[in-house]
This record gives sequence, structure tokens and C-alpha cells, in this order.
Amino acid sequence: MAIVLGPNQYGKAEVRLVHVDRSTPAHLISDLTVSTALRGDFAAAHTRGDNSHVLATDTQKNVVYAFAREGGVGEIEQFALRLGRHFTATHEWITGARIEIEQSAWDRINVGGRGHDHSFVRSGGSSRTTVVTVDGDDIHVVSGLAGLVVLKTTGSEFHGFPRDRYTTLAETSDRILATEVTARWRYLGVGPETSGRDFARLAAEIPRVLVETFASLHSLALQQTLHQLGTAVLTAFPEVAEIRLSMPNKHHFLVDLEPFGLDNPDCVYVATDRPYGRIEGTVLRDDVPPAPVAWYGTPGFC
Repeated sequence: MAIVLGPNQYGKAEVRLVHVDRSTPAHLISDLTVSTALRGDFAAAHTRGDNSHVLATDTQKNVVYAFAREGGVGEIEQFALRLGRHFTATHEWITGARIEIEQSAWDRINVGGRGHDHSFVRSGGSSRTTVVTVDGDDIHVVSGLAGLVVLKTTGSEFHGFPRDRYTTLAETSDRILATEVTARWRYLGVGPETSGRDFARLAAEIPRVLVETFASLHSLALQQTLHQLGTAVLTAFPEVAEIRLSMPNKHHFLVDLEPFGLDNPDCVYVATDRPYGRIEGTVLRDDVPPAPVAWYGTPGFC
């Protein structure tokens, strides 16, 4: 029996970067957490302690800061593409790179009905994400969002499920449905011909479609909701090859008020944070080749 080294990667995790664009009186702020991971011929470092092919993780961190200074940040997808292409072009033994970025949002403070030029308040909404994978000549972009909390007070049912001796959940034709959407979508072909892709527009429009579909759909199960959200995105955006969603069921249970001599006509609930159901799934185009390398190292999805 031989013991061999399997797949491996290394990089700098969670580099904190805040970039301020001062080119206009109204400043722009980019608040990012960047993680890099390189793939390639690193066997000697693992088996012999030979670091001649190891680009130090501190160097990778410094590249993130230098690229922000030299070319700005712009859209996180474009910034990640710049980083990934740089690392794979720098040394022949680096054959792949994975750049993951999470962007925290800041909103301008409103003063007298106008957004202030240089003062901001942290947004309480979802965060924007992207993962760019450079694998030889192939480049993949998986963008997404996390922390999108949505709730509807009616328009949701859950019934018809099997019952056995352990089943206590009552069927319902009217319930609160709440979830926290984590979504990641893979863009079709990324290369020089797509360098002008409007990632900013897509980052705004895809969440809008998700929210509007959630609100409009009469849900018979969270699984059905997930599938319809994914279908709506693929229908509206031909640039998207597939979308993966993770949606916990943020349960709201009616409180029994009978001990107090009160009825409860679907108006008083207790919101529980755990345990919770977690529904996950992928919606994809059947004529687009899969790209498993684009999802390698992306946790939380089936």
C-alpha cells in the first residue's frame, strides 16, 4: 500500500479590506473580506518541506491591498477576476486559484433629505458574495448573497405529508413562512468576451426577482418555493447557468392561549431559532455542462 498526497490548496483567509474612492466629492466605500486559495504543484512542500513553490500567504494578502490601490475595487467579480488571473500568471507551478469575496453594504446617511457625501451607516440587509475560480484556461464566477431574511404572514400551506407514530406536526392551510436565503449562482462563460458584463446590475436585479417571487408565490412547501425562486432567476437572466439555494425554515408557531381564556385567530406566534428545517437545492439548465470545480470548497450546499 502506498500513501500519497491528495488534492490540496492553500491561501490567505479573510483579508479585511476597506477601499475609499475619493475621485468625486461623494465618496464610494467598498468593505470586503477576501480569501485566496492557490492550487498547483505544491507536493514538495507537503512531503519534503521544500517551499520553493510556495507563494507566501502574506504575499497573497499584500497583492490584495496593492491591487486595490493600483486599480481600485469596482465590482467584486471584476476584482476577484483580476486577482485570480494574476496569481495563475505569476508562477508556472500555480495552475489554479480560488478567490472568495464577501462585501458588506454601507448606506449613505440621509441629512436633510440628501445622502451625505462621506458619512455612512451599516446596512442591515444581506451581504453580496462572489467566488472566482481559475482552473487552467477555464474561469468560473459564482456570485450570490447571504442573510436575505424574508417573511410572509399568509399565502403558505403545508399538508399532505406522511404520518407515523412519531409525527406530531399538525397540517395547515395557512401559516407564516419565513426564511433566510443564501443563494449562489454560476454565470455562463466568463472570458474576454464577458469582461464588460454588468455585474452591478445583476447583483441588484437577481435579489429583486428572488424577493418578488417569494412574495407572489402561493407556497405549498418551502421546497416548492425554492424551486420557483431558482426557476424565476434562470428565466429572467440568460447569463446564469445554475443557482443553488439554502433556505432554513424560520418557524413561527401559534401560541396556545386557551389557559388564559383567550382564542388565537392566527395572530399571536412564538418565533423559534432552533431547531429548524433546512431546505437546499439546485436549479439548473439541462443544456449547460456542469462545472464542479466552480463549487469546490463552497460549503453549505448539496
